[in-house]
Amino acid sequence: MPKNTDEAEGFGVLQSKRNATRYQILVQIAERQPAVNQQEIADAIGITAQAVSDYLKDLVEHDYVNKRGRGRYEVTKEGVDWLISQTDELRHFVQHVSQDVIEQVEIETAIATTEIREGESVSLTMQDGALRAMSGRTGSATAVAVTDAKAGQDVGITNFEGVVDYELGTVTVVAIPQVQDGGSSAVNPDKTLEMADSHDLVAVAGIEALAAATAASLEVDIRFGSVPAVQEAATKGLDVLLLTAKDVLSRHTDKLREQNLSYEVVDVGEK
Repeated sequence: MPKNTDEAEGFGVLQSKRNATRYQILVQIAERQPAVNQQEIADAIGITAQAVSDYLKDLVEHDYVNKRGRGRYEVTKEGVDWLISQTDELRHFVQHVSQDVIEQVEIETAIATTEIREGESVSLTMQDGALRAMSGRTGSATAVAVTDAKAGQDVGITNFEGVVDYELGTVTVVAIPQVQDGGSSAVNPDKTLEMADSHDLVAVAGIEALAAATAASLEVDIRFGSVPAVQEAATKGLDVLLLTAKDVLSRHTDKLREQNLSYEVVDVGEK
């Protein structure tokens, strides 16, 4: 039986700095056994070699480690059992923090549509691609404000309940021929401009697409990083007109399909 087990096990890794160091040294021994270099262990966990030596004597005394000769140590069954018990304690603590603590204090940001006071219940909606919060519990999704805010300001919210009810946006894709096939000159600018009027955002991908947008006098909202940007915009309920050079078309459509986002590819040629 291990010696002085009451003292060794009475304080867990989280309650005793000594046990925390004992735990780290046992792990290091288990990784390195049977040849154990005390200086390497000291460097690994940030203590002195003399401290490692003292802990080794303590671990041998508790029957958690067997000494097989100079610089040769092995973790005993009792030592393994103690490591397992302490690891289970750490695992349960981490699970508690992640599930019961962090999730409870998770804070999101919304735009206040009314004046809101800290601690007040709010209703959540999605408008123009941004989460909105208004005073009162009248919507399908609610939360609690953790900051004060005036209308138009950002407000911190937590303790979410329900689901924000809104429709996903759609993506209309205009495939622009590559320059050797006519490029932007093969696209009807009037048709492109007309289509843009019924969409919330205009995105371009590729130089041919940028030239086509310029020819149609379109103000481009998304020019760089269009693949994730278009996805996120549609996910937030915005309709996007995407002008994309044909050589990068599949990058967008593949990702849209992966996200189950609705899209269509249209022809706005000169004919």
